[in-house]
Amino acid sequence: MDAQALIKEQIATNPVVLYMKGTPRMPMCGFSATAVKILQACNLPLFFSVDVLDAPEIREGVKVFSNWPTIPQLYIRGEFVGGCDILREMYENGELKQLLEGIAPPD
Repeated sequence: MDAQALIKEQIATNPVVLYMKGTPRMPMCGFSATAVKILQACNLPLFFSVDVLDAPEIREGVKVFSNWPTIPQLYIRGEFVGGCDILREMYENGELKQLLEGIAPPD
């Protein structure tokens, strides 16, 4: 499966997908760490994440897919939401929590 098809499948089959550097337990950059903390603060302790450092084809592919140049990238219900700065702004004004309402963490 090519990177674009894999990305499309990941965001179609998971209600929340965070493409990040590292993992939620061990983020490898400050922006990814901030994104994880924001999702956790929205009462979403678990979510589907992809470590782009382990998958260079996904790292470049997701930038093309979203037409967004940076990592992390958040998708909710199949829609691209944004990167760290947008997540921070949406968290602060309450929009992010509204978008995440009704989403149960993965098993």
